[in-house]
Parts: sequence; structure tokens; C-alpha cells
Amino acid sequence: MLFKQLEYFGAVVEHGNFYIAAEHIHISESAISQQIKKLEDELGVKLLERHNRTFSLTLAGELLYKKSLVIRSDVSQMLREVKKCGSTDSKALHLGYYKGYHSTEFSEAVSEFAEKYPSINIKVETGSHDELYHGLLDGHLDLILNDQRRAFSNAFHNLILSKSKTFVEISTRNPLSKLSSLEISDIKNLPCILIISTAGQDEERSYYDEYVGLHSQYIFVESIQEARLKIIAEGGYMPVDVIGDNVWFDTAVSRIPLLRNGETIEKNYCAFWKKENLGFYIEEFANILKSKF
Repeated sequence: MLFKQLEYFGAVVEHGNFYIAAEHIHISESAISQQIKKLEDELGVKLLERHNRTFSLTLAGELLYKKSLVIRSDVSQMLREVKKCGSTDSKALHLGYYKGYHSTEFSEAVSEFAEKYPSINIKVETGSHDELYHGLLDGHLDLILNDQRRAFSNAFHNLILSKSKTFVEISTRNPLSKLSSLEISDIKNLPCILIISTAGQDEERSYYDEYVGLHSQYIFVESIQEARLKIIAEGGYMPVDVIGDNVWFDTAVSRIPLLRNGETIEKNYCAFWKKENLGFYIEEFANILKSKF
């Protein structure tokens, strides 16, 4: 039994189709079919019950698939460790992202980059807007995903990734959750819940007071889970940046657009890195990140 055969078998199971699996791993449909038939012959058991254009797994096929996932995971991890150990070019990429960002584009970019460049040691941290900015200045961060709160500096590459719109999350038990949008004045008597570390609290309070115009009582928490529990239990609201379509399903918390004088509140999300900090891997990660938005 060859490891490649396990990969082919896994691809067929995961895609549910011989043709799509073959396209995904860049071989012909007949070649992948032959390899799985060869695997069945070698094992002396049927792995798939074929039904015209579809198939189902036999009990033996289910067992082999589950066990093969462990093997494939172990081999993948082994290869990553060997490549890092054997690399004479042991580079690290230090990334940061804004703690108020809760979307998936950044993690998708890290995943793609890690698969493409397994020998690069990726380190990721989160922080407030200013903590990340100073991380770039002092050189311990190579690239950050951050919202734009000041004019662009010529000392940095300022790659605009997307615009976000400000929504608020509020308990479905609050009568305001029945509205299709909320004005800042509608929530002036509710506490505002912000996810930020102790060091960044003054900065976030100032931003939401002076730029957004909330002028609320502020409650600071460390995680999004804690924030949503406070929304439900204590009746506050949390401003959130939404990038792209607002896809939201929660029976306890509603997400509603926040308006200022009838207009949507928007801001830029950007990738920033120093112009003097030149490097293929930094720009490559920036390009991958851009592709996710």
C-alpha cells in the first residue's frame, strides 16, 4: 500500500466524486480509479460500493478512511518539522491583527501561507490599534492587519484590504432589536462593551467617544464570548466591524447596522508593513491576505 493511494482514496471520499477528486489532485479520472481498484485488490476487500455515477463506503472503506486521516495528519506534521529542521534559511514571519477584528480572512491567509511555505515559522499576536502600530515601529512585528485611524504614513506600505461597516450586537430581548437599524442616539443609555486588553482601554474609549460618537458607559472584556454573555445578561451592546455581507444566526443576540445621522459608519481595514522592512515573505503574505477579502 502506497501513501499516495491513501491520499487518492481520501480525495475521492472527501469530494464524493471521482472526476472532481482527480481534478483536485491533478491526475486523470481513470488513473485515480485504477489506483483505488489496485488498493482494493491489495487489501482483498471492497472499499466502495459503486452505484452508476455515485458510490458509498463499505464498512472496510469507512475504517480505512478514518485511520488514513490519522496517518495523513502525522505525515504532514512530520514533513513540516523535517523541512524546518533541515532549512538553512530559518526565517520567521511576525504578524499581528487588531483585537476588534473577528472575521476569517486573516486565519485563512495564515493557513494558505503556512501550507505554501512550511519552513517559515509564523508567529501571530493580537493587540489594540496603537499596540500593533508600535509593534511595527519597534520592529518586532513584520506586518499587521489593522483598522485605519490616522492618515497614511509614507514610511509604511498601506495596503487597503476592505471597508468595514459598523453594526451593534444587542440582546434579542431588548426592544431595540426589533429595529432594522439603530442611530447612535438610540443606544445612548446602554453600556458599550468593548473587547480590549487593559493597556488599550483608554485608546478604545477615546476612539469610540471622539470618532464614532458613542459617549457611553464602557465595559471592557477580554474575549468575544465574555462580551456576548454580558450583552445577554447585562443588557449592553457591542460595536462590531462587519466586512462583506452580514451573515448572522443567533437566537440570543441580534446584529443591527449602526448609523450616524442616517449614514453608515465605515472604516478601512489595511495591511501595514515598513517600507524599509523588505522581504519576499512579507509581500507574499500581504498578497495572499488581499486575495481573501
